[in-house]
Formats: sequence, C-alpha cells, structure tokens
Amino acid sequence: MAAEIRQQPRVIEKTLKAEWRNAVRLRDYFAHHPVRLIVLAARGTSDNAAQFGRYLLEISTGIPVSLAAPSVFTLYGGRMNLQDTAVIAVSQSGESTDTNIVLERAKASGAFTAGITNEAESSLAQLAQHTFLVRAGKERSVAATKTYTGQLLCFYLLAYALGAPLELADLERIPDWTEAALQLEPEIAARAERYCFMRHAVCVGRGLNYANSFEFALKLMETCYVVAERFSSADLLHGPIAMLESTFPAFVFCPPGVTWKATSELLMTLHSIKAETVAITDASNKAANAKGVAHTTLTIPAELARKSKLPEEVFTPIPYIIPAQLFAASLALAKGLNPDQPRTLSKVTQTI
Repeated sequence: MAAEIRQQPRVIEKTLKAEWRNAVRLRDYFAHHPVRLIVLAARGTSDNAAQFGRYLLEISTGIPVSLAAPSVFTLYGGRMNLQDTAVIAVSQSGESTDTNIVLERAKASGAFTAGITNEAESSLAQLAQHTFLVRAGKERSVAATKTYTGQLLCFYLLAYALGAPLELADLERIPDWTEAALQLEPEIAARAERYCFMRHAVCVGRGLNYANSFEFALKLMETCYVVAERFSSADLLHGPIAMLESTFPAFVFCPPGVTWKATSELLMTLHSIKAETVAITDASNKAANAKGVAHTTLTIPAELARKSKLPEEVFTPIPYIIPAQLFAASLALAKGLNPDQPRTLSKVTQTI
C-alpha cells in the first residue's frame, strides 16, 4: 500500500499524457452531441471517486449529475429513458457486475456510455463506447490508492470533454502537488502511533473534498478496523456532532476557498467541545495553518489555490487524499495490522 501511494505522481502524469488527446476528441464529440444529464455508476472506492466527479462536473459544466443506484437495474429491472444522457461507469477492475449491467442497460436505452477503469481488456472497456484508461499498472494492495487518484484525474478529463474551462497547464501541475504531499510521510508515520487505540472517528470534507471524507473513512475502516463515519461539515452539525468528544477524533479537510468559512466555524465548535482534530490543508490556506486551529495540522508544502473561472480549491482533492492514505497505512502498521491484506476482503468485489 505504501509503495503504491508513492507511485501516484507518476501514475497521474502517465494517465494525463496518454488520455489528454482522448479528452480533446471527446470534447469535439460533445460539442456536436450535447447531453442534458450525466449518470455515474460505481461501487466502493470508485463510488467515492464518482462523488467527486459529481461535484466537479456540476460546478464546471452546469450539467446535472446523478449517482446511479445499480439495484434499480439489477434487482428491480427498472427501465429509464436515457436519451441525451451520458452514463459513466467507474471501476478499478472493470469487472464489477452491477456497474457493467447499468452500462449495458443504459446503452440499450439510447445513452452515450463511457468507462473509467485501470484494465484495458476488462468487460467495462469492451462495453463502453469511450474509455478513459487509468495508467496505474497492477495494483497489488487490496486497499485502492493509485487507482482512486487516477480516477479523479480522469474526471478532470471528462469535465474538460464536456466543456469545462480547465487548462492542460494546470492539470500538468497535479503530479508535482502530489509529490509535495508525499513529503509529509515521515511526519505522518511519527504521529500515527498516537491513534493506535482509536476505535471511532469522523472524516469531514465539504464540496470538492466531500468525496475524500468518504475515501479516508473507507481506508480507516478496511485497513485499520476503525469505525469511521463521513460527513460534510454541514451534515455533521445537523445532529451527529453530539457523539464527538476528546476520545472521538475528527479528521477535517481544510482547503482554501468557499468552503473554508464553514469549515473554520466547525473547527471552532469542535475545539469548544474538546474534540481532538486533525486538519489536512496546504500552504495557501494561511488561516488553517494558524496556531490552535486544530490539534494537529498536516500541511502540504505547496500553494494549491488557483485563480481561474473555477473555485480556487478545484485542484486540491488529489493532493489532499495523499496524507489520508499515508495516515491509514501508517496507523495499520502501528496497530500491528497488514494494510495490504485486510481480513475478509479481496481485490475484486462482484455484487449484483
């Protein structure tokens, strides 16, 4: 797991170089065949990537996005009119039975279909009309890391194809920002032991980093056996915050931009109830790095805020998940667990 976490800058760079031309061609296709709706189908870590895709696509293109409920197709036999709809299946292996069924039914219903996968010869790649291929190589750890960030990168490419005002030059900086995040590994390894007896936690993200709260929680659950709940800062305040206390840590993604005000207010509330907080941020959010904002602040040594037509934190999700992945891997080792082989799990999970 740790080795694959470290491979991510190269994976992102390879994926961008190999798939950019495909995104340009697809942008021309969508210019002549616009869609009114996007539907994303995925499970597990890929579903967390799709959650990011929903925010990015709606913010950057204005096209409504729905997350598919595969059971509607696989168990209930639901039929929908998907004309003028793009249905995107996301799967690391490309062999998730239910997401492939969604894609197959969508294609029969008149939708444009696309896939995001790490396996060029997979069933998903054969089914989809267009495939964005993550260039991650073989992922040996059961806990997905490099395929998750590769999928996030593919959503930037999909957003560009659908008309988003993204620039190649900005996307080309993501590998460097990811490399900067990896510099936190020694600090995170040293801090993880403090949480060796942690049994419960919450992971909090808002907007474009909401998906990362799901992914961080999943990594804590599957590699460290910690019961980790995931919330937006808004949802946490609507009741669940009552369960937090000093022995119930909160891990909070703290990017600059429009979500920071609400996040900072949440951090003040958590401080008032003496809940232990760990903030993940970068050097551009000066306020998040101030003394006393969180018990522990993991700061990526790079300034990620961008001034463009998109929110200034638009490129933070890939670098921000790196400290979370490193924390889960380090904590598992501190607890005497093997993060590469979580109990009862296998690499490919097939459900209907």
